[in-house]
Amino acid sequence: MHSLLMMANQSAGGGNPIMAFLPLIMIIVVMYFFMIRPQAKKQKEVKAMLDALEKGDKILTNGGIIGTVQGLKEAEGTVYLKVAENVKIEVSRGAVAQVLKKKKEA
Repeated sequence: MHSLLMMANQSAGGGNPIMAFLPLIMIIVVMYFFMIRPQAKKQKEVKAMLDALEKGDKILTNGGIIGTVQGLKEAEGTVYLKVAENVKIEVSRGAVAQVLKKKKEA
């Protein structure tokens, strides 16, 4: 019995140290492919959508306001929206949730 315990201690102590960290490395790799990479891709798509905004686009804001882009202020990062007849508001470019309809090319 004593010899079996000695052999178990020797085999446990002499293992490869890389194998001890393998589960941790695998968890990090899985988190990258399932969480970090898709989030970065989504951020890139949102940035492309915001950069493509132009006058005449119909948009939806994060607050639920639907309006038509009347003007853009690049320096300040804001968008002027026409929400009703003679009613214009200024919102942050980051508040745009989605473009509902692109301006028709004439």
